Amino acid sequence: MRALLSLLLVGTALSAPERPNILFLFSDDHALNAISAYGGPLKDLAPTPNIDRIANEGAVFTRSYCCNSICGPSRAAILTGKHSHINGFLDNDKARFDGSQTTFPKLLRKAGYQTALIGKWHLVTRPTGFDHWEILPGQGSYYNPDFITPTGKKHEAGYATDIITDKAIRWLDQERDKSKPFVMMCQHKAPHRNWSPAPRHLGLFKDVTFPEPASFRDDYANRSATLGEQEMTVARHMSWAHDMKFKGPNLFPDTFTQIGNGEYARMTPAQKESWDAAYEPENQAFIADMKAGKLDEKTVTSWKYQRYIKDYLRCVRAVDENVGRMLDYLDKSGLAKNTLVIYSSDQGFYLGEHGWYDKRWMFEESLSMPFIARWPGVVKPGTRNDTLIQNIDYAPTFLEAAGVEVPAAIQGKSLIPVLKGETPDDWRKAIYYFYSGEATHHVPAHDGVRSERYKLMYFPVTGEWNLFDLEKDPHEMQSVHADPAYAPVLAEMQETYSKLRASYHMSAATVPANRFGEDWWKKRHEAKVPLAKKGGHDLVFIGDSITQGWEGHGKATWEKYYGKRNALNLGYSGDRTEHVLWRLMNGELENVDPKLFVMMIGTNNTGHRQDPAEQTADGIKLILDLLRDRKPDAKILLLSIFPRDEKPDGKLRQLNNAINARIKEYADGDMIHWLDVSGTFLTADGILPKETMPDFLHPQTAGYDMWAKSIEAKVAELTGTTEVN
Repeated sequence: MRALLSLLLVGTALSAPERPNILFLFSDDHALNAISAYGGPLKDLAPTPNIDRIANEGAVFTRSYCCNSICGPSRAAILTGKHSHINGFLDNDKARFDGSQTTFPKLLRKAGYQTALIGKWHLVTRPTGFDHWEILPGQGSYYNPDFITPTGKKHEAGYATDIITDKAIRWLDQERDKSKPFVMMCQHKAPHRNWSPAPRHLGLFKDVTFPEPASFRDDYANRSATLGEQEMTVARHMSWAHDMKFKGPNLFPDTFTQIGNGEYARMTPAQKESWDAAYEPENQAFIADMKAGKLDEKTVTSWKYQRYIKDYLRCVRAVDENVGRMLDYLDKSGLAKNTLVIYSSDQGFYLGEHGWYDKRWMFEESLSMPFIARWPGVVKPGTRNDTLIQNIDYAPTFLEAAGVEVPAAIQGKSLIPVLKGETPDDWRKAIYYFYSGEATHHVPAHDGVRSERYKLMYFPVTGEWNLFDLEKDPHEMQSVHADPAYAPVLAEMQETYSKLRASYHMSAATVPANRFGEDWWKKRHEAKVPLAKKGGHDLVFIGDSITQGWEGHGKATWEKYYGKRNALNLGYSGDRTEHVLWRLMNGELENVDPKLFVMMIGTNNTGHRQDPAEQTADGIKLILDLLRDRKPDAKILLLSIFPRDEKPDGKLRQLNNAINARIKEYADGDMIHWLDVSGTFLTADGILPKETMPDFLHPQTAGYDMWAKSIEAKVAELTGTTEVN
């Protein structure tokens, strides 16, 4: 029924009988204030006429937000339609994208679309779900970039923004199957740090002085104490070579940090000559003034800002020009009339607001991301839409536009009715945001919610709440969380916060986490991944120390029951649900295609933190959802969590019982099968004998024998093997 409704919606939206092509034009760190269609203080000094053309012929969304303001996580959210803790890519530190999960390109490809990705990927693993892909390694380079393809790495001469567009047009014009609709994801590196302009733009804005933002000299008062601990200010954290484009040794280490300029090293002699001609006169004048003592701290900070903002906007100019090239190609080829064109960026960026560059914070400048859409016959030209949308909405939008059923697991909402100017009455009233707190720039972990008028942020490290009235305080300079006049608003926003976290299955039990701080755990993971990659496993056990114990007290029993069943043990002592999620998303399922998974996890959620039963059950559900998505042909035997405590009235026993009461409902009798083994270990009056589990948690040898016997009939049935007696 849901698929039929999707097709009906699309049928009414389109005047043409064919499914639309989708051109997704994407940049990196493009602030709304650097797009003239959004207005703002730079619109006349640094206009973006080609991006504005999409806006003039389509719609500008003024309340478009990311769910995690950092490059990789935003891209993962767009591909999957899911928040970071669900898709597994939480940050750029240690995360890797699990390409075996469902993404919108995979679904569109399956539905007959040709799919292509060219440009910045930044998700560590190789792309999946694309007929054609050419990606920049990691962050990529502006000058003479390398590209990774399915056949290897190749070096290209020129400027990345131009080359990416060349490749996209070539594929559209010469290399695709023109009998099929297409999805083209054309993804630029620019205007990401270190803001290296194209040679033709090195002199752009030379005689322009850009205004400093009103909050440029922010002292971070009246908000969380963590604001002053970050390391992303224009004043104190710009580097000598990488950011400010000086050559040679850092002459003023108290004023500039030290990061080398890798782009300059990549340049040809001719490119270096143009670069030096543009930067060196200004650099030498600055150095002379510094040595002469003519520049005070405020003046130096202003100089840094002008260098930064001009380079940033020069990079934006190349993006805008190449957007124009793509639009011109659509016009000349006749594709424009049936192509949905989206311009967006992975998040916003600070152009000096709060004294910052970079992103990460939930403040408006980095929370906001551009979303500009043109779809002839569907989107009314010149529309400005203030509906609350988020990057998790992109995937379901593309799927519905193509007439493809939107999977129930997707957390975003299709924007089809919103694009048509028919925002449903029950549309979301607030969005949820989460940032994990990676080490880069020392921005702390925080999350929160934003409604049409208010924003609530929570900082778990300090336990602080911040509340902003965006109508009265658009620059977010004063938290009103402690103002008695806002007490009702605070309570309402905290309730919204709790409800949205629950609706998105967000808790300590569901945010994937590794334990790399424990050497043995890291080594065990590093050993298990290659075992997984070998493949050939028919039976896989997933769990914690109790499961790992098959390699200890349960070793003989394992050999008896599972030694000839090609079994793999993925149990780790001390693991909770969040650790299992991380492991399965980071290599332990690669090439693992068993007949059966046997899973028992959750007792450490009880023992370590006494997590509420519903949160542990949520964590278990997400593991099941992950297995269902990645390994749809396997069966899952979900076991009850073993009893804890000696007596039935024990607190931990009661909590495990409550978890079991919830998770047994996840069984569907088809893929997921439930088996309650608790009674196996208990006496008739519910006592857990010490001889079986001396610590009322871990079985001894006899306990493993009891466990194996209790599940053997089901294991034999689900694996199609002979029962072991």
